[in-house]
Amino acid sequence: MQTAPSHRPLAPDADEGPGVPEALPRTLREVVGRLGPAAIDCLWIFPPRVRGRRESGLVAASCFEGGSGRRLVTARYTAERTGKGLYLDVRLLDEGTAPADRLPRVMLGVVRRSAEPLGSPRLVELNGATEACESLMADFPGSLFEEAVAGLRAPE
Repeated sequence: MQTAPSHRPLAPDADEGPGVPEALPRTLREVVGRLGPAAIDCLWIFPPRVRGRRESGLVAASCFEGGSGRRLVTARYTAERTGKGLYLDVRLLDEGTAPADRLPRVMLGVVRRSAEPLGSPRLVELNGATEACESLMADFPGSLFEEAVAGLRAPE
C-alpha cells in the first residue's frame, strides 16, 4: 500500500503560506466516513493550493462497483483559518462509473484539463481494507482533528 506523506507537497503555483494543515486529513476522514473503507479501492490525493491561510484541494476515490467497474467520487475542499477559527467546506460528488483500468488516465486528464494547475496526484491503494484506511489516517497527527470547525465559510 502507498500512503500519503505527512508533509504536504504544494500545487505548482502555490504560495508558501501556512495553509490549513487540518484540511486534507479532515477531508480524507469525511471521504472514508461517507463512503466506507470497504467501498474504496484507491484514492488520488492532489496537492493542495495554498494562499496564505487559505487552502483548497481535490481527492478522488475509486469505489468498487461490481466486476471491474469503479464508481468515481470526488471530494473538493476549501478551508480557511481566521482569528475566529477553522472553516472547512467538503463537497462530495459522484462523477459516474468507468472500468478500473481507465481511471489512472482519467486522473491524468483531470490534471491536463484543469483551469488551475493541480500538480500530479499521489495514488493511495486501499483495496477496501479498513486497516489500510486506518494506516493512512495514522499518518496525520491527532491534533489536526481536535479543533471544532467554526463553519463552512469564513465571514467576509
